[in-house]
Amino acid sequence: MNTYNPPQGCTNLKLRQLTRLVTRHYDHYTAAAGLKTTQYSLLSHVEKFGPIRPSDLAKRMQMDASTLTRNMQPLVAQGWLRIGAGEDARSRLVEITDDGRAKRIEGQRAWKKAQLALNERLGVERVAALHELLDASVACFDDDAAAE
Repeated sequence: MNTYNPPQGCTNLKLRQLTRLVTRHYDHYTAAAGLKTTQYSLLSHVEKFGPIRPSDLAKRMQMDASTLTRNMQPLVAQGWLRIGAGEDARSRLVEITDDGRAKRIEGQRAWKKAQLALNERLGVERVAALHELLDASVACFDDDAAAE
């Protein structure tokens, strides 16, 4: 007989708790490269998709434009990202600089150490199952957005 146990507690609270712990774990490692994980992710996205309009970058990273702007400011100040003219006078393009590429590579080494340590701490099977569950959950929200 299959018994159903409905979820207990608040999913949002549980996800936020896990997110804070995982972020703290990755930040511990990426700090050695002088980066926060959010900065490493931003550099990686700009390298992969840039030059890119900030609005398109925000969509790809699933964040709002004001958060993206706030997160880009220190990277621009460090000379790792450049914001230049776009196709017309009103548009801008974000691109990674050579120094930004070097910093991203440094951050990638730290990120890999963080990922291996997380795999060891949680177990590779649990991490793989978590990825599968998260991907499927994100897809449910993506389906909702497409239907709107």
